[in-house]
Amino acid sequence: MDNELKHIISSFFWPVLLLIVIWFVFLLQHILPFDPGVLGIYPHHAEGLHGIVTTVFVHQNLGHIISNSIPLLILGWALFYYYPEFAFKSLIWMWLTTGLWVWFFARENYHIGASGLVYALAFFHIVSALMRRVYGLLAFAMLVVFLYGGMIWGFFPELFPRKNISWESHLMGALAGVVFAIYYRKKGVQRHNYFDEEDDEDDDYDQESPYHAHIKYHYTENEE
Repeated sequence: MDNELKHIISSFFWPVLLLIVIWFVFLLQHILPFDPGVLGIYPHHAEGLHGIVTTVFVHQNLGHIISNSIPLLILGWALFYYYPEFAFKSLIWMWLTTGLWVWFFARENYHIGASGLVYALAFFHIVSALMRRVYGLLAFAMLVVFLYGGMIWGFFPELFPRKNISWESHLMGALAGVVFAIYYRKKGVQRHNYFDEEDDEDDDYDQESPYHAHIKYHYTENEE
């Protein structure tokens, strides 16, 4: 098995593991007599702080969990495929930051589901691609817009009066995705500058990343 195929497959590991836990909790909801809301975020109250971590694992119904599972798999896989250097850290930071901001700024009600994390991942991919200007990333960002462009309506709950939508989770997730796309902009894959001096050319490519060898870009690290 070549390195590219290995990388494609290995990039599914954490997203699939997350989905396994999410679906396991969903099954427990229908076996054990407990209200999933207790694992959600309840803003402005100390007893709702644990939801910052646990809210992504609980969903109201089958339609809710399916609508989050597919984008989590696709966007999560892309995060680990395109940004392996910091994918896990950025995932955790977007997860916790989204939840924390919901706790601070959202309405006093139980907020459940992984949609905030989905919005964070989607906006991270779009903003990161626009800043890096790497063709592969831009192509994927266009795919995200094509598949999930309708997510923008999730910021306007008045459009869905019959659904109890946590638009705050969507908004906080989107903002978290933008913030961490900016924060990590100098790490990972970068567009290659063909006007660099030839003496620097060897330093512009990551020779230990064969799955990226066919694309003209290089890796840089943030300076401390």
